[in-house]
Amino acid sequence: MSGGEIYLTQKGFEKLMQELDYLKTTRRQEISRAIATARAHGDISENAEYDAAKDAQGLNEKKVAELEDKMSRARILDDQSITKDEVLIGAIVDLEDLDSEEKLQYTLVSELEADYAASKISVTSPVGKALIGHKVNEIVEIKVPAGVLRYKVIKIDR
Repeated sequence: MSGGEIYLTQKGFEKLMQELDYLKTTRRQEISRAIATARAHGDISENAEYDAAKDAQGLNEKKVAELEDKMSRARILDDQSITKDEVLIGAIVDLEDLDSEEKLQYTLVSELEADYAASKISVTSPVGKALIGHKVNEIVEIKVPAGVLRYKVIKIDR
């Protein structure tokens, strides 16, 4: 399961901690009650309710183990020590699409924190990878399945 370090913002770290706490407390209790209820119905060898509850328990424990592994490798980004003159993980980047003149803003985050609806893109995504290391006023060309995106970096913030 183990890999390299995982970089998270403080908010991302706290969100994962909340999820882990929920899985270890509330969700485990819910599953335990479901197993007890299914057992009360009698013979567990042919009890679909019991089987489903046991499957849910296994999936929950797998998710707990995965989150604990990720949390053990997590490194929290310190916004104060990160440079603002180039795009790095944790940066909030204002861009201009050079073809449509549309203004965009993305926050570069780890895969665990990515949420396209919230404009949080992973540094391992095609756009995220291409933006890393660029500075204000630089043009970035990004090859995506639909063609080539051309962005100008307008502003970098934290």
